Amino acid sequence: MRKLGLIGGMNWISTLTYIELINRRVQRRADARATAPLVVESLDFGQLEGLREGKDWEAAAGMVVDSAGRLEQAGAEGLVICANTMHKYYDRVVAAVGIPVIHVADCLGARMAREGVTNAALIGRRNVMTESFFRERLVSHGIDLMPPKMDNVEVIDRIIYEELMVGKASRDAQRALKTIITQKEQAGAKAIVLACTELELVVDIDANVLPIFDSTRTHCDAAVDWMMGTD
Repeated sequence: MRKLGLIGGMNWISTLTYIELINRRVQRRADARATAPLVVESLDFGQLEGLREGKDWEAAAGMVVDSAGRLEQAGAEGLVICANTMHKYYDRVVAAVGIPVIHVADCLGARMAREGVTNAALIGRRNVMTESFFRERLVSHGIDLMPPKMDNVEVIDRIIYEELMVGKASRDAQRALKTIITQKEQAGAKAIVLACTELELVVDIDANVLPIFDSTRTHCDAAVDWMMGTD
């Protein structure tokens, strides 16, 4: 298998999820005793408290780009950024290294196109829902995304930042996400793109009113395809 580098720490919960999902997929496809060849760097997300207010993005970009370089030097043959939000700097990471970087939105778009889904609602952190770097990547695969409702953007961003990123999953948060997804279905969405690893703590991916395309699971599927040479 090819050795994969993980840029993690944004936050540690998502990093742990990536490690677990990738290893479980490798075990299913290779051998029950197999372990995924990974090089992991966990960044200190606590240094970037200003991201919620739109600050510290340049510092975050530098951290991610520097991490990519260190992972390449450590022997990684390909990279995954374990945070949808940090794909904002995907192009800068690609320019800084000489190895492939697997883009989460491309994985999602390709999967949705294969399954014939063309109309969806995007749920994630504020910048993922409202900025072009993620949305345009999905749209390029023929996916029509509903415009974000700003009231929902504020609610979801608060839940992610104040609860899920510190490991909390309240019943109020579960009810809020269920209501939002139901509203999206009533507005005509045919699927939900769950573009935040932590949202799995409060969204039942396998039993909902709409099909859920989970970014983390899809990203890990594509990563294992690449590691095993079947991409």
